[in-house]
Amino acid sequence: MAQRVVVTLSDDLEGGDASETVAFALDGKSYEIDLNADNAKKLREELAPFVEAGRKRAKSGKAYHRTSVEPDARAVRAWAESNGYEVPARGRIPKRIYEAFQAAH
Repeated sequence: MAQRVVVTLSDDLEGGDASETVAFALDGKSYEIDLNADNAKKLREELAPFVEAGRKRAKSGKAYHRTSVEPDARAVRAWAESNGYEVPARGRIPKRIYEAFQAAH
């Protein structure tokens, strides 16, 4: 006995028939949404400026993470010592010392 399975997509925004499933990711989470042709086009048009300005993910699957540019730890440590701050000789420099360094420069 043969069996036929029919999958019908419904537009996740408006209901009605959907023509495609669109996959996208944001904040490290992947999503899929079923959309009709007009809504799929609208989604792509709205995201276009962000896609054009963005960069593709690394092939390793790791996402790019926001980084901050901190001053060189050796320079901060030397500045702190010469300005009377107690700073550990090794390890993490306290945030208050980085803040004081940045305020002085």
